[in-house]
Amino acid sequence: MTSLNVALAHSLPEAILALGALVLVLFGAYRGRDDDGPMSEIAIGVIGVAILVILLGNKQSDVVFNDAFINDGFARFMKVLALIGSMFTLILAQDFMARARIDKFEFPILVLLSTLGMCMMISANGLIALYLGLELMSLALYVVAAFHRDNLRASEAGLKYFVLGALSSGMLLYGASLLYGFTGTVSFAGIAKAINGHASLGVVFALVFIMAGLAFKMSTVPFHMWTPDVYEGAPTPVTAFFATAPKVAAVAITLRVITTAFPGVMSQWQQIVVFMSILSMAIGAFAAIGQTNIKRLMAYSSIGHMGFALVGLAAGTQAGVQGVAIYMAIYVVMTLGTFAAILSMRVDGKPVENIADLSGLARTNAPMAFFLGAMMFSLAGIPPLAGFFAKWYVFLAAVQAKLSALAVIGMLASTVAAFYYLRVVKIMYLDEPAAAFDRPNRAVQAVLWVSGLLVIFYFVHPSPVVNAASAAARSLLWWARTRSARRAFSSS
Repeated sequence: MTSLNVALAHSLPEAILALGALVLVLFGAYRGRDDDGPMSEIAIGVIGVAILVILLGNKQSDVVFNDAFINDGFARFMKVLALIGSMFTLILAQDFMARARIDKFEFPILVLLSTLGMCMMISANGLIALYLGLELMSLALYVVAAFHRDNLRASEAGLKYFVLGALSSGMLLYGASLLYGFTGTVSFAGIAKAINGHASLGVVFALVFIMAGLAFKMSTVPFHMWTPDVYEGAPTPVTAFFATAPKVAAVAITLRVITTAFPGVMSQWQQIVVFMSILSMAIGAFAAIGQTNIKRLMAYSSIGHMGFALVGLAAGTQAGVQGVAIYMAIYVVMTLGTFAAILSMRVDGKPVENIADLSGLARTNAPMAFFLGAMMFSLAGIPPLAGFFAKWYVFLAAVQAKLSALAVIGMLASTVAAFYYLRVVKIMYLDEPAAAFDRPNRAVQAVLWVSGLLVIFYFVHPSPVVNAASAAARSLLWWARTRSARRAFSSS
């Protein structure tokens, strides 16, 4: 095979997403109508094909496009999670968008383009590829945040996300420029070789700026300020999208940057990660207690969960990477299920978002109360639900890496966070019933039920997720070390 054919073989999912987006643009223009029509179904099919290509296609690891793009087991695992988040966002969005009369054909195209940027970012093997993927993802996200343009809250959410997102992108770009200036290369493996285990003050500054830019995309403290307002103001399916796929991509590229570009300066980046992790867990636990809007509650919940994921990242070991991968897989399922329940909160055709509207749900809609309660218990980390195992793996990795204090802080924060999750369950089962919700859309109901069953019965057969995450962690660390060794040998 020629080098171009090899490159296309390794980037086939991205090519499918790009081609699908172009076809949808042409098809939407040809239809000459503003409504969604079959566009979402086509986009769901395109994403489904991309998932099948990853699962059934090329399993070999390689770098292509002049070492800018890497296809390894870790990239494939995280891409599947991001694609699942995007696909189920489109499924959840159809009924909501139609009822709100914002079911425009541009929405699935923007989701596809943003997902394409996520996949590019997950497979980035250098600073330029990282920035291109980040911006492609972000530019589409800025638009979908304000997609309900006649709604003041949505417009405000889009503007806030755009301004703060541009600031974070500028910080990341400045850090990348500094790093290139001090190392003379944009390749992650080349940067690791240039640093050679001894980071100068300039490299440390560059690392701080890069981590700041990535922290914004993960919505970790102290770059979390946009999250509650954007989550509350954006259309609910868009909020579900923000809470799943982009976070997977941001966590994935953070793992790759740290393990591939800065493996020899662990003492420097570990301090940053531990600092962000502790603050994120604390803010996510305490700031959510007084929330009355369930979308704002989920915003602080996501901040806290990213803090828990960073516990595994701080370990800097294969077990830590595996723990983060498992955590993100379970987090995506829990979040999609929770937002399916939120989308079912509709009275007389109008969506409601207050936690008080869930009062007595067990007596008006017992199945919804049961599965939403399972999501709340799982998010709190109550055994034997899936959320418990997610936290178990990251805390275990931290203890094995001699970060027991961080694990203890995480467990304390998880205990505090359990208060507001269990409060939702108490309101559903013990309070007097509020107005009954309308009959939920079948697709939304199916997502809630499937997510709930996966969360409840995960402990029965966890090996598929655990084994896949273990293979992804081995691939990331082995491939990073192999590339560094090859570069060092070729330069000697």
